Amino acid sequence: MIRDDINNALKEAMKAKNERAVSTLRMVNAALKNADIEARTTGKDMGDAEVLGLLQKMIKQRQESVEMYKKGGRDDLVKQEEEEIAVISAYLPKQMSEAEVAAAIDAAIKETGAAGMKDMGKVIAILRGKYAGQMDFGKASGAVKAKLSD
Repeated sequence: MIRDDINNALKEAMKAKNERAVSTLRMVNAALKNADIEARTTGKDMGDAEVLGLLQKMIKQRQESVEMYKKGGRDDLVKQEEEEIAVISAYLPKQMSEAEVAAAIDAAIKETGAAGMKDMGKVIAILRGKYAGQMDFGKASGAVKAKLSD
């Protein structure tokens, strides 16, 4: 499980006295615990797919922060955020190329028999189930929308 990998990496980072990795991995663990508590109230379990989604969300937040800090001329904070992105990214599977994403979308459309925009949710659900953590679903949903509106 991804959680075990994160906890083991935290122990290793503590032994190596890698402060950036320690603080980032502790932050990830805190976010996971918060998500676990939230999931318990809804009666759902946090599986690897949900953990991957959370990690992607954390990376996206940091990328947005990098943009803001660059505009504000805060290079020290840009560097910190980029280091955190690198630590978190290590736990995500390899991202799919645009060609692989397009092929996955075509396969999902064929699998669901999607004919129009009303079927977009079914296609995205298939993609999320099979490719969690491997593609940017913001971009993927735009591509699905374009293919279904043709």
